[in-house]
Amino acid sequence: MIDSLPGGGGHAQSARTTIRASIAPLLAAPTVSSGQVSQLLRGHQADIVDTDGNWLRLRGADGYEGWCHRGYVSAERAFSAASLSSAWGAERRMSVGCAVTSLTEGEMELPLGALLDADEEVTRGIAMNNRARARYFEPDADLLVRRAVELFRGAPYQWGGVTPWGVDCSGFVQTMFALHGTQLPRDAWMQGERGREVANDIVELEPGDLLFFSDRDDGRPTHVALSLGGARCVHCSLANGGFGINALDGEDSVGRGLRDTFRFARRIL
Repeated sequence: MIDSLPGGGGHAQSARTTIRASIAPLLAAPTVSSGQVSQLLRGHQADIVDTDGNWLRLRGADGYEGWCHRGYVSAERAFSAASLSSAWGAERRMSVGCAVTSLTEGEMELPLGALLDADEEVTRGIAMNNRARARYFEPDADLLVRRAVELFRGAPYQWGGVTPWGVDCSGFVQTMFALHGTQLPRDAWMQGERGREVANDIVELEPGDLLFFSDRDDGRPTHVALSLGGARCVHCSLANGGFGINALDGEDSVGRGLRDTFRFARRIL
């Protein structure tokens, strides 16, 4: 419990906390049966903008908000008035998919993006400090696409997810760009406002371009994919049950669906 915070409704003043669970779900409302809208990862911080009993309304470094139970976060009183920094640039070691062990916690699995404590030893997989991450995940579009396929192949679809343990379309894109040094907003329609315009002719698409799709009358994006160049793209979708590689000119059901709902492309890198 975070005893220094208000226990009932109302706004928490000047409060910040750190995620202690491997993954903390952010929910649409302060109830366990509410739908997940996003996730925060171990070691990442968030500002507390409201409370409701044992529930905290958190705002992550990307500005996205959702309700999280107090059980997922550390009991902290300290607060810095400085703007919340993204954990993707932290000096601490970050999991690229690993298991760690410590005297206090024993062995545990950590998803991509979770931060390690100083006393934890990696027993399986890979963890990297910031310098190693900057070399391995350079801000290069071709490299970003290759790493996306390596890290997310086989990932199941999960609404609000941001890791290979379960991910949605915009969570996949946000995580990969964060690894490569660019912080994007959380939802597909928000990501569609970033970068620069690209010609919508699929023959002109380059690896790393973001492709936006919509089944809405107003055309606001409801899905996003990473271009592999030309007609092929990689994305996480319900139609694939998760990670998949498809072609906009394909004659399978997924390809036809992408072609019918494609709206525009944007270039970030």
